[in-house]
Amino acid sequence: MGRLNVDQELLPLRRIRPVLWRPLLPLMNAVLMLLPRPFRGEVKAGKRLIASGQGDEVSLTVIKPPGLRAPAPCLVFYHGGAFVLEAAPHHYSLAARLAQEASCIVILPRYRLAPRHPYPVPLEDCFTAYEWVRAHAAVLGIDPCRIAVGGDSAGGNLAAAVCLLARDRKTPPPCFQLLLYPVTDRRMESASMRAFRDTAMWNAGLNREMWKRYLPGCASWPIYYASPMEARSLADLPDAYLETAELDPLRDEGVAYAEALRNAGAEVQLVRVRRAFHGFDLMKNSGIEYTEVRNFAQGEEEWASHRDSATMDVA
Repeated sequence: MGRLNVDQELLPLRRIRPVLWRPLLPLMNAVLMLLPRPFRGEVKAGKRLIASGQGDEVSLTVIKPPGLRAPAPCLVFYHGGAFVLEAAPHHYSLAARLAQEASCIVILPRYRLAPRHPYPVPLEDCFTAYEWVRAHAAVLGIDPCRIAVGGDSAGGNLAAAVCLLARDRKTPPPCFQLLLYPVTDRRMESASMRAFRDTAMWNAGLNREMWKRYLPGCASWPIYYASPMEARSLADLPDAYLETAELDPLRDEGVAYAEALRNAGAEVQLVRVRRAFHGFDLMKNSGIEYTEVRNFAQGEEEWASHRDSATMDVA
C-alpha cells in the first residue's frame, strides 16, 4: 500500500492489529477482564447492576470526580472493541479523564458482545443503560436534562444508534453525542475504506470481519440502527462532536455522518486528527496537534499548527 506520513509518537503502535478470530475471542475477553482499571486518584468509581433483556444484567461503572455538585451533567460512554471485545484499560482511563476534565459523571456500560450476542442485543443493552440513567438521575445526582451519550469506534456506532432509538421511541433524547472515529456504515464503500486495507490498529479487512460478527444474518430490527448512514432521516437528533483520524478506514464514513447530521439540522463540530490512525489515543499524554476543525454551524474551517511527522511503511 505504500508509505504513510504518521506522527512519530504513534510509531510504537504501528504493528498492532486486533485479532477477531472467533475461537480466540473468549480468551481475549477473559484477559481484558483481568487487567487493572487505571483510574486516576482524582475520581471515584462504583458499580451498578441493572436488568436487561432475557434475564441478563448490564454492569455500569459510575465515575465521578470528587466535589462535583448535584445535579451534575452526565456522559454515558460506550466502549469500542468491534462489538466483540470488552472494554480495555484505556477506555476506563479515557472515561476517568473525561469525567475530570469535563466535570461530569461518566457511566461506562458493559454491554453484551457479539458474536454470541449479535445485533441488536448490544444496542438493546446500551439503550437500556441510557434509559436507566435517565430514570435514576436523581439518585445518581445527575441533571436529567444534561445527559449526553458518546463512544469510540463501535461504541460511537452504539451512541449514534441510541440517539436514533430515543428519537423513534419518543424517549427524551440525549442532549449531545460525542462520537470518536465512529463506525457508521456497513456498506464499506468509502474512498478511505478502499485506501486503508492494511493500516495499523484498524483496516478494511478487520472492518469486514467486525460486520460479519455483528450482523451474521437477518435481524428483527431495522438495519439503520446498526448502520446509521442508512437511516432515511437524521432529523431531530442531538448536536454532535465527531472526531476522525486521517489514516483510518473509518475516516470518510465519519465525515459523511457529520455532514448528514448537519444537513438534517444538527450543529456539528468535525475534527480530523491528521497523520494519525485509528485508536491513536492509546498513546497517553500524546501531543499530537494535527487537527482540522470544521464548525458546521458557523461554516468555519480552522487548521491547527503542524509538527514533524514520521514515515510508516504499511505495505
